[in-house]
Amino acid sequence: MKPRTIEIMDTTLRDGEQTSGVSFSSSEKLALAKLLLGELNADRIEVASARVSAGEFDSVKSITTWAKEAKLLDRVEILTFVDKGVSIQWMIDAGAKVQNLLTKGSLNHLKYQLKQTPEQHFKGIVESIALATKNNIETNVYLEDWSNGMRNSKEYVFSFLDFLANQPIKRILLPDTLGILSPSETFIFLSEIIKRYPDLHFDFHGHNDYDLSVANAMEAIKAGVQGLHLTVNGMGERAGNTPLASLVAVVNDFMPGIEVNINETSLHKVSLLVATFTGFRIPANKPIVGANVFTQTAGIHADGDSKNNLYFNDLLPERFGRKRKYALGKTSGKANIQKNLQELGLSLDDEALKKVTQRIIELGDKQEQVTAQDLPYIISDVMNSGANTQKVFVKSYVLTHSKGLQPSTTVAVEIDGETFEENACGDGQYDAFINAIRKIYDTKTVELPKLIDYAVHIPPGSTSAALCETTITWKQESTEFVTRGLDSDQTVSAIKATEKMLNIIQTQQ
Repeated sequence: MKPRTIEIMDTTLRDGEQTSGVSFSSSEKLALAKLLLGELNADRIEVASARVSAGEFDSVKSITTWAKEAKLLDRVEILTFVDKGVSIQWMIDAGAKVQNLLTKGSLNHLKYQLKQTPEQHFKGIVESIALATKNNIETNVYLEDWSNGMRNSKEYVFSFLDFLANQPIKRILLPDTLGILSPSETFIFLSEIIKRYPDLHFDFHGHNDYDLSVANAMEAIKAGVQGLHLTVNGMGERAGNTPLASLVAVVNDFMPGIEVNINETSLHKVSLLVATFTGFRIPANKPIVGANVFTQTAGIHADGDSKNNLYFNDLLPERFGRKRKYALGKTSGKANIQKNLQELGLSLDDEALKKVTQRIIELGDKQEQVTAQDLPYIISDVMNSGANTQKVFVKSYVLTHSKGLQPSTTVAVEIDGETFEENACGDGQYDAFINAIRKIYDTKTVELPKLIDYAVHIPPGSTSAALCETTITWKQESTEFVTRGLDSDQTVSAIKATEKMLNIIQTQQ
């Protein structure tokens, strides 16, 4: 039997932007729209609300111009309102061709927000749909607060659907606006509707207030919906919307006979880009896209992975363009360390491995973080040859930052006993420092890795005098690694993290 394909409408750029403190620029929206429709292969994207701002109009205009050239314009959708044609004119001016018309799916919303009767509301909807049709704009209809409507005013919902069944629309969009549904309610309500209106296309739009959005989306599919609305990283108002990556993995692994068109291998890439644009960081333990979800910490798990992959499941990281990692800390065993040594191309005899394992456990007890790149230093330390490990020293530096002048740095670096000195300017003190370092290494024809992430942490509740840890992620060709520095001065802690990176590069050289 042919699989049933569920349409995925990504609403990161519209509903996801309602995450508190998040606002995409026009260029960011265009870049994400291209990724969502192109590389990720979402069936549709909802990119904005009509009439919001001049900036939103410019964003939509740039997206529709690109989408028209790419022959994808029918997959770009705009949230509109029953407003006597104002939204339709906004869409015409912006070049959009699909409206998602926001209407009231519960009697409570209709009475107390619009203060209208159903007949008055339906009349306005007819006018909006007719005007859209006249201007070759396709219409989908949102029933806002539909879930409460089914709980408290079901007769109104069915009278509304009876009315919509005779309108020239393509889809009916059923949102759990306040995230109130349980999985069982989701299935019961949607089954009842789909049985009554078998010829209509229904989408389900979930929210995650009870952390049930993925379960509810699964039940919506079982009930027979034809489309789901999702967001990258589960972004959205309050607790957010149904997360795209989790739902895609669940469908692919637990729902035989159901398929989606999303490209799994691009999920992590798009997730990171959205996190970068928004500053809305991905929790380390977030399924599929979190930093830790393919990291084994316990030594027994790493040992099992070496013995017929005993601790693997179907969520293989390669599916999502990622790699399995083995954390180092107080719960690490020899197997974890051996896995990391293999990545570095190193090997140790049993006695040395035992000593290194014990040292890593000691560091973990002190709440110190250990990475694979720390292993050469730890090995050297426990083998009593620490003096020969560090080859690069940042001997001295002068950091200047004056109002009205570009920050600059003069730095002296010792490499294998030879001292080099350079100065450079930059957008900030650390940028000036790294520019000076690059000038030194340019003379040695050594290409330094790219800085791809920079994070500063201080203990919760600390004051401005607290120690801060700077964590820098570097990328060298296809390999990423992390270095850390600790100091009471943020820039100095970053310099210490950079010194560690330089020693790693020197070891490779």
